[in-house]
Amino acid sequence: MTHAPALLVIDMQNALADLAHRAGDTIAVIAALRARARTAGVPVVTVQHHGGGLAPGTDGWRIVPELAPADGEPVIAKTSADSFLDTDLDSTLRALGTTELVVTGFATEICVDTTARQALSHRYDLVLVADGHTTSVRDATGPYAAPDASVAHHNEIFRHLDFPGRSIRVLPGAEVDFSPPGPASW
Repeated sequence: MTHAPALLVIDMQNALADLAHRAGDTIAVIAALRARARTAGVPVVTVQHHGGGLAPGTDGWRIVPELAPADGEPVIAKTSADSFLDTDLDSTLRALGTTELVVTGFATEICVDTTARQALSHRYDLVLVADGHTTSVRDATGPYAAPDASVAHHNEIFRHLDFPGRSIRVLPGAEVDFSPPGPASW
């Protein structure tokens, strides 16, 4: 099968970045990946949540300026944690010839986790960018895991997931290679 990645940027919207843990660092990692993907001719697909206080057209709904989609890049509108559910994400990726999704965005344990698992179920190989996803800022004594623990937990889970026939990798953004694999060596 041909290696054909696409970079997926999930819910990196102004209102969500305002409450995100390590927002600046995460945005910087994704921005660097986008620049490398574009240079390599790899598609960048942006997912934008609608609803739950994110009304289309509002400033909070807009993608953060550093990650704003370029003209002609696909933007997928979603209304649930699953970027595939009732959207045209799968058909868009198929039309682009995508075989592997490089997943980034917000929020680690909700939209990123759900979409990454659905990508595997839709038969895409997966790269979860270890430092390219984040969650909300919250108190470590609450019912949710502290932000750093949540990110680390999900990275570790994906390192050990097994989907037959699927490649799953967890890599820091600096190690994601968008170049096509070289010729097979004998």
